[in-house]
Amino acid sequence: MKTSRRDFIKASAVAGAGFLVASGNFRKQARASALESVAVAGVGVGGKGGGDITHAGYYGKVVALCDVDTNTLEGKHKEFKDAKTFVDYRDMYAEMMDKIDAVTVGTPDHMHAIITAAAIKAGKHVYTQKPLTRTIYEARWLGELAKKHGVCTQMGNQGSVDDGLRKTAAQYRAGVVGEVKEVHVWTNRPIWPQDKNRTMTLDRFIKKTHAEVEDEEEANELIEEKKREIAKALKTVNWDAWIGVAPKREFWPGDYHSFKWRGWWDFGTGALGDMACHNVNMIFKAVDLRNPTSVCAKSSGHDFDSFPASSTTEFEFPANDWRGPIKFVWYDAAQTPPAELTSKYGFDKVDGGGGCFVIGDKGAGLGNDFRAEGGKKIDPIPEDQTEFVIAPIDDQGRGDDARHKFEWFNAIWDNKPDLCWSNFPNHAGPLTETILLGNLSIWTAAEGQGEKVEWDAKNLKVTNLADLKTPHVADLVKPVYQNGYDPIDELF
Repeated sequence: MKTSRRDFIKASAVAGAGFLVASGNFRKQARASALESVAVAGVGVGGKGGGDITHAGYYGKVVALCDVDTNTLEGKHKEFKDAKTFVDYRDMYAEMMDKIDAVTVGTPDHMHAIITAAAIKAGKHVYTQKPLTRTIYEARWLGELAKKHGVCTQMGNQGSVDDGLRKTAAQYRAGVVGEVKEVHVWTNRPIWPQDKNRTMTLDRFIKKTHAEVEDEEEANELIEEKKREIAKALKTVNWDAWIGVAPKREFWPGDYHSFKWRGWWDFGTGALGDMACHNVNMIFKAVDLRNPTSVCAKSSGHDFDSFPASSTTEFEFPANDWRGPIKFVWYDAAQTPPAELTSKYGFDKVDGGGGCFVIGDKGAGLGNDFRAEGGKKIDPIPEDQTEFVIAPIDDQGRGDDARHKFEWFNAIWDNKPDLCWSNFPNHAGPLTETILLGNLSIWTAAEGQGEKVEWDAKNLKVTNLADLKTPHVADLVKPVYQNGYDPIDELF
């Protein structure tokens, strides 16, 4: 017999489950004492990684910086003049590991796990950008390591500290729309290139140029110009260090570094991996949207090198101890749920940029707008009847992105790993496992309609692998690291 939702919430609160604790205001000053200073190193210090190490510098002392791009590294070094600089994280760890307490990781997805794992094994606290890892097994690995070593961890879905997101999660968990039956989540991503036949090499460029430019002298000059561009780029980018654990491939200007790597299977996780850590975050916490049993996708097609331009993915989640089964549908490339579905509850327009639509047996919600069939508003459950955790608030009034690091530092200062909403064992790892399962079926959707992938979440195994016609599905569960990097630990 299923436990009632309210009884489950009360029991979980007593047990200190992390999400379900009494409301309270965790407002506190950042600690400035040198005795309490946390020494931080940043790996990948451009883009989001650059913001992460800057924010870490508000609350700790930045002592080391690492980036494969020396231009990026020099730029960030101007901000932290006393920090030592490195191009390869392995060199930084070899020299500085005994001098650092915490690490931020803001590299492309394919390097998250190995850099993070090495830090955790050395007993360091880690803030790693989302998605936590490129593959499912790596996410479980980091969660297990964090739990084993007792370190404080946080994944970079910074909206987690937003009061509105947390209150909305508490509303759905307390039953504002009844027992949740369906969840529909969407995004306007990808906003980076994803599609077939994207790979460019110098040889391919030469052939293409000669085929398209009639004047041979002009064609040769274009080719020499491209060679000079490549040579110039490689003076400041350590391509071998950038490739890291991934299969070797030829550098091409602008196609990988510094942003377009997201659309390649070897390096990124596509729109689903990039945005679901944000857009699914709230409802994942609210209804324990973990351990799906199957997934099936359809896409615009892909070539097993670059992700498809668009995809739709449906997950099936079994009942757990306190709720029934849930269907979850993901839409990317600005696709949205069917209008007849949302309009049934009075939502005639939805924002194509992204959203979360939740259907329960008593109504539906679009974010924190709750309605019954026909569009009648449903009043929120009084907050004192929900369990809502407020994130620590820095009295300096910094925004949510910095506040997310402040939550991480509070966990470090107080030695309370579970204080972080997106800690690896309880939230970030299982969330990443869930969303990356979708990529297994997207992989099978090279010609449009993908195969249904049956999943054993406990043992991280595709149970119908022998029946799938698409090869290499299991490679997206657990990768084999290339180029001499240490292999992944065996969990089973």
